[in-house]
Amino acid sequence: MTSATGHEEPDRDTQRDPDRDTQRDPTRDTQRDSTRDPNRDAGLRHLLARAVLVEQRVRRAVEARQLTDPHPDDAFRGLYLTEETITRLLDEGRTFPVPDESDAARLAEAETLTDGDHPSRLTLLAEEFGLSTLDVEILLIALVPDLDDRFEAFYGYLNDDVTRRRPTTGLALGLCGLSPADSAARARLGPRAPLRSGGLLLVEEADRPFLGRALRVPDRVTAHLLGDDTPDPRLADLLAPWHAVPGVGDPAPLARILGSAVHLAYLREDQGGAGTALAATALSLAGRGVLGLDLSRLAEDPTPAEAVRALVREGRLTGSGLVCAPLDALSRDHPQTLRLLTDTPLPTVLVGRAPWDAAWSVRPPLLLHAPRVEPAVRAALWRDAYAAPVPPGLDVGVLLSPFLLTPGQIEGAARSAAQTARLDGGALGSDHIRQGARAQNAAGLDRLARRIEPSVTWDDLVLPPDAHAQLRELTARARYRDQVLGEWGMRPGGGRSRGVSALFAGDSGTGKTMSAEVIAADLGLDLYTVDLATVIDKYVGETEKNLERIFSEAAGVNGVLLFDEADAIFGKRSEVKDAHDRYANVESAYLLQRMESFDGLAILATNLRANLDDAFTRRLDLVIDFPIPDAGQRRLLWDRSLGPLLPRGSGLDLDFCATSFELAGGNIRSVAVTAAYLSAESGTPVTMPTLIHAIQREYQKLGRLTLASEFGPYLGLLT
Repeated sequence: MTSATGHEEPDRDTQRDPDRDTQRDPTRDTQRDSTRDPNRDAGLRHLLARAVLVEQRVRRAVEARQLTDPHPDDAFRGLYLTEETITRLLDEGRTFPVPDESDAARLAEAETLTDGDHPSRLTLLAEEFGLSTLDVEILLIALVPDLDDRFEAFYGYLNDDVTRRRPTTGLALGLCGLSPADSAARARLGPRAPLRSGGLLLVEEADRPFLGRALRVPDRVTAHLLGDDTPDPRLADLLAPWHAVPGVGDPAPLARILGSAVHLAYLREDQGGAGTALAATALSLAGRGVLGLDLSRLAEDPTPAEAVRALVREGRLTGSGLVCAPLDALSRDHPQTLRLLTDTPLPTVLVGRAPWDAAWSVRPPLLLHAPRVEPAVRAALWRDAYAAPVPPGLDVGVLLSPFLLTPGQIEGAARSAAQTARLDGGALGSDHIRQGARAQNAAGLDRLARRIEPSVTWDDLVLPPDAHAQLRELTARARYRDQVLGEWGMRPGGGRSRGVSALFAGDSGTGKTMSAEVIAADLGLDLYTVDLATVIDKYVGETEKNLERIFSEAAGVNGVLLFDEADAIFGKRSEVKDAHDRYANVESAYLLQRMESFDGLAILATNLRANLDDAFTRRLDLVIDFPIPDAGQRRLLWDRSLGPLLPRGSGLDLDFCATSFELAGGNIRSVAVTAAYLSAESGTPVTMPTLIHAIQREYQKLGRLTLASEFGPYLGLLT
């Protein structure tokens, strides 16, 4: 035996009496720590006791070999074949002792080591994967070198090759007392047999004849049988920490389905949907663990089929179901991988936003809709994740009401708020809560639109009372839409979404963009201004594709979407006279449909309201006109535009400027900035000559005439 290991001093370990008291006790490792789980220890003792049965068979095989071995003490045996060995193989063949009655007795003894109410992991594994008694014996034969390093030497000796220290298929069949020509036995090692199809056993060295191929148990299977529940390292970058979340939807119907013969479901969700949380809760309710799979990462995996096989094995080992999201990451470019996921033997819940396509699976799934997280639940989840008292006066529910967040995003928002609060001194404020929620936005929209962090408030707006009131109403729609459209059931039919849309119409500089920024600031959202240069394309159909990318990315962002100069893409449909008219009408029709299905807050700004299609106007929640400010409003605008820090001369006549010059707020702001530069250059405060010179430059920019009636007593200051 030991000559096969190359030791200088042979040690006939393989000739020891199996019943000697010095034999290794396989249960001694489980007795070292009395604090361990008794059920786990019982299962481990059962596994090691079954391994002892393999040892007895190996012992008998070694003893039978040594009786006919012509050179048992040859230190180089296994590295070459002598003539005597060849003759023996020709005359006698390779034989293994048939299992005797002691095997059955030892097997019965091993079974007594398990807790009847808590079967061992080996027993559960055999039930889950449909293993026969022979399958379990072969699995153990391949497993024992990972439990006891002596078996490397044993198998090297029995393989007649010291370099081959794992059992071969022929050796495994022989140790089980089966003929290598037994077709039924060989089939248990075939690619479709439970051991191999379930990923429990690897048959390596495919270039060798069948009986000479090595058998190996994957490390993850070995670790599981020894009580380790750490997921397979192959899945480390693919798993997502989705877990059960109480109070989100009703998981009972889905749990009943997943516990029955139907093992595939698809939860379609909108922005802020609780699909993954609902699926995880349903699996837990059905008595299953949860394996969350990030499909966007799986789409980037170089060998997705291998990853899916490892995932299925992990689920079967741990008794878990799969929660896979987002489906959109696979549905377009990876249909084969998606079909693999839908064909697993595990309870599988797919979550996404796209409508289900029957071509994705041969099995029809249960189709359900995942609800959004209700405002009250949203606030409760935030407080649980924040794990600290919230200062009185902070209404988390109201502050989060404009945000459509998933349970995972809510937890992230709470952690982010806690971090920013600590950075600012530890006192949690409303800005921290909103900033934490904004931090959950995806970055995809930043490539298609310009993001503006709001820095103005309602006090900065100078508008007529009616326009100001309508802006407040628009903000209220965004803040209370969950209550009105959800709890009170006021959502319109016809496929309309929960989105809020408005039209800001007025001349340039009347405050349309600033008003959108004020609304975003009041709601705690970011403002995204769509750059039409990235949208409009001269090629047919490309403009619609660009718009679809914008709307799709905006669906994952809590922000205000502003289409400036909206008449360029939301223009009127016209009579079709040529192909250009037809395609222009198709573009407008697409926008009509897409605006209705958009769930966010969209604002259209235009200088030419008459150019917009009437169908758009009907679909808008509010149309707000921004007129040129009157004299009183202009006086206020002049004062605010010059600001409190800019030095002013004593003779500054702002009343005259407000009365004489009919300028919009944007123009007044431009004049104030020009005057500030002139003041900085001269090193003097802003005086009336400075201001008149800045107004003259603004008139030149606008192409307006400088009339004496407008400049009055200051006409002589013109250059």
